Parts: sequence; structure tokens; C-alpha cells
Amino acid sequence: MRITILGAGPAGLYAAILIRRLNPDARIRLFEQNAADAAFGFGVVFSDQALAFLRDDDPETADLIEPSMTRWSDIHIVHRGERMVIDGIGFSGIGRLELLRLLQQRAAELGILPSYETRITDISALEADLLIGADGLNSTVRASGRFDEQISALQNRFIWYGTDRAFDALTQTFIDTQYGPMNAHHYAYAPGKSTFIIEMGAETFDRTGFANLAEPDYRQACERLFDQTLEGAGLVPNNSTWRRFPNLSCGRWFDGNRTLVGDALHTAHFSIGSGTRLALEDVISLVHALRASDWNVATALPLYQSTRQPVLEKIVAAASRSADWYEAFGAHMTADPLPFSLSYIRRAGRLDASRLRALAPHFASQLEASGLSLEDAA
Repeated sequence: MRITILGAGPAGLYAAILIRRLNPDARIRLFEQNAADAAFGFGVVFSDQALAFLRDDDPETADLIEPSMTRWSDIHIVHRGERMVIDGIGFSGIGRLELLRLLQQRAAELGILPSYETRITDISALEADLLIGADGLNSTVRASGRFDEQISALQNRFIWYGTDRAFDALTQTFIDTQYGPMNAHHYAYAPGKSTFIIEMGAETFDRTGFANLAEPDYRQACERLFDQTLEGAGLVPNNSTWRRFPNLSCGRWFDGNRTLVGDALHTAHFSIGSGTRLALEDVISLVHALRASDWNVATALPLYQSTRQPVLEKIVAAASRSADWYEAFGAHMTADPLPFSLSYIRRAGRLDASRLRALAPHFASQLEASGLSLEDAA
């Protein structure tokens, strides 16, 4: 069976790894337009279960990656200079480049050698029984077929930076500035290193004038605005430009022998968790469908969509509710720190009172001691 994969990020590499493990005779070609050590962004976040979702099919890869992960067990919300701790909601982080390196190592052990710095522009020239598009938001595979895509952009502006300062929890820092409300999502992904995402509404962004500044100038301005959070550390750029989050969905997940995974197929707002995890789960579902169909592509691709899409849509719906909260986070900041933190943790609509009490008992007790209902939200 001839399988071609476009995109050698985590999803593309893992698709090649899992297919090789389950179908050793498959002829796999993997193309990536960037260099092997190119990684846009800094850290990747997973839930507190880390890579347990990989273990059923590929414990070797999970065992390879998990020792390199940084773990923390709380969320911190900083609002009006006060730090609120939401206990029991843990996460794991790893550097994006380190994750790529480990997956590349695993792929090489299985005889998979991607062709890097190779841009494929003519899909029709590829001879393959199955073509997998793991080539991101601007997917060449998606552009080559009929996938009934819908794409729009949120209004908030955000930018990804790194910083040479570690934080001891996944932290959300909200500040009032002379331009308007701003937010930073920051979390460690390696010893002494953290991701630092800055976000603001469109009106605030317009007042900053950042759109008319060069990157070093708006970076320095952001360092000044978040100086109390950074505590003297600087921001580290990596393709750091101001963006609006793209909402992408596809009505069709396959066209002939072509199919999509990860950001080539869908997006889910970064405030809800790891797009990387969703992409890896797409791969697992796709390969399960192939195996269940005895590697018959015509049968497997409809099965992939019918089994994975309902699960994914629930996650994307929660991500959309979370994104809606962030689009209006300035209005939520009128609340005091404790009710504001409750509003934050309930933003996606997945935590009722009983589940919140079970996951974060100390935070729940603090709320109830203050006379707040666990069902309230600012």
C-alpha cells in the first residue's frame, strides 16, 4: 500500500509511525516544506493525563515522550494583582521542538525518513493509494480537493512569545492598561522556559498602535506592560506576529483517496487545550478506521469521519464557548477576583457544580465560604 503524508509536524510524523507499526509493509513517503528543526511556537500543552491516550496503540512513543514533559497541578488566575488558585486541574507541557525531535527519533527507528525542505505543489503528481494532509491551516491537500471548508476569524488579536522564565502553574494574567484590558496565557514547557501568549480585544489593539510598529518595538512595549509578570525576563520571538484566531471546519473529511488531520481539517481555540493532542487523536482514529477496514481506503475514510467527527465536534463546541468568553474578557474583568475566576473556569460549559467540587475541592470551598454559588458566573 502506497501512503503519502504531507506535513512532518507531530500529526504527520505520528501518522507515519502508527501506520508503520500496524502495517509494516506499507510504503510511506513523508514530505515537509520546512527544515527538520523548524518549530513555530514554543510549548505544547496536554491534559494531566499527558500521553495516556497514545498507550493503547503505541506505548513505546508515550514512554519516549513523557519523561521530557513538565507537569503542574493547578491553574492560577491573576486579576487586579490578586492570585487565585484553582486546584486539581493539571496539565503537562513539552517544548514543541523537543516533541518534534522525539517523534523524528521514533520515526527513524521504524525506518521512516521524511523529505524535509520539500514543497509539494502538484498533488496530482503524487502516486499514492492514500494521501494524508497533515500540512496545517494552509493545507495544500485541502486546497486540492472538495472538503467543504468554512473559515472565519475571531476579533481578538494575539501573539505567541516565549520567555526565559519558568512559571509554576498554567497561569492567566489579566491587566488593565492605558490602552485597555490585556491578558497573558503563560506556562512552563521546559526548565527555565515558558510560553507567553498575549491577547487583547480589537479596540485595545488599535489604541496600542502595534500594527504600525516593527516586531522589536512592540515586543519591548509588551515587556513593559507585563513587567510585573515577567519579573525582568525578556520575551523571545519566533515568527511572532499579531494574529486573529482562525475558525476552520470541513463538512467533508475526505475526497477520493485524500483525507485531512489536525489543523488542516479543523481548529480549536488555544484557550481550551492542545491542538496537537487533537491532531494526534485524529491520526489514531484514522488509522483505527484503516485497520478496521482491512486498509481499504474507500471504506476507511467514511468510517474515519463518522466515528471521529461527533467526538471532535463536542470538543470544538467547548473551545468555541471558551473563545467567546475570551472575546469579551474585558467585560468579565469588572468582577472581583473570586467570581471572575469562577467565570473563567466555567467558560466552556463543561463544569457543573458537582464536577467542579470534585476536581477543585479547595477552590470550591473558597467559593462557598465567600457565599458564592458554584453555578454562578460573572
